[in-house]
Amino acid sequence: MNEHIIDTTPTQMHVGPVEPNPFPYSLCISAIKDLETVVEVAAQHYFGDDKKWNFIAVTEATKVLVRLILFRNSGYKMLLHGGDTPNIEKHSDFSSSQHNDGGFPRPGSGHGPNGLNPWNLEGRALSALSRFGENARMSSDTVWLRRVQHQQAIMEPPSSKRPTISMILSEKGVQGALFLMGEVLFIIRPLMYVLFIRKYGIRSWIPWFLSLAVDGVGIGFLTQVAKSRDGGKEQHYHLTASEQDELKRRKLLWALYLMRDPFFTKYTRQRLESTEKLLEPVPVIGFLTAKIVELLVGAQTRYTYMSGS
Repeated sequence: MNEHIIDTTPTQMHVGPVEPNPFPYSLCISAIKDLETVVEVAAQHYFGDDKKWNFIAVTEATKVLVRLILFRNSGYKMLLHGGDTPNIEKHSDFSSSQHNDGGFPRPGSGHGPNGLNPWNLEGRALSALSRFGENARMSSDTVWLRRVQHQQAIMEPPSSKRPTISMILSEKGVQGALFLMGEVLFIIRPLMYVLFIRKYGIRSWIPWFLSLAVDGVGIGFLTQVAKSRDGGKEQHYHLTASEQDELKRRKLLWALYLMRDPFFTKYTRQRLESTEKLLEPVPVIGFLTAKIVELLVGAQTRYTYMSGS
């Protein structure tokens, strides 16, 4: 289907007054995250362990800036996977429900959106996308469904005005304010963590406890917003299914604090090494345990303090 759309689609796919060349914020965030380890290794090699945190802080600050811009331009929607995945599900509070199958023509219908013939090149591409979207909905494959909805969001004009902070605060009240604060805390938490590591050192408990506290407060705000959806008349803010899954994912990321110094050095590593010694005499299992511990210790030095950020 992808090849069909690429081969048959004209140079101008947009059929409505949408932004012609939106900035790829999700791609930019993914690229920055992929470069973080490279920056750290290069900075450590050329400038040492202490000064490498200056470069890591700059990288984190750049990522925070891009995420805040994305958060604003998306209408203050929750960032899925830290902004890697576009959040294109519409909030029922701010947008009207669609009256057709995502604005795409059903196979066999006379005309598609804006009067497109479904049997010309453009129409066949849209029909293929529509059929694929229907199959994705039937199989409950949310990842592919989001991709189909993302194509729809690109090809159709926006149906409502983008929400602003004042709109959210006035219409959603306390729940809207809690959501905004929780999401901003999630965005700035990695930068705060790195800055305090830069000041107090990786072995200090201050950055660890501060990061845990910021995570706890932010998740607490968002959890309170999620609970409000069951409150009947008290409901002020609605989280989509993708946003509720993202909230669960963020809670699971708390397990990474077991792998972050100084907790890892003082507690987790000792437990891993004692388990390795206990299973060492066992054939095969002892060998595999030693390799797993070796991988965990190696990954801990580079992939835990920024993971989930």
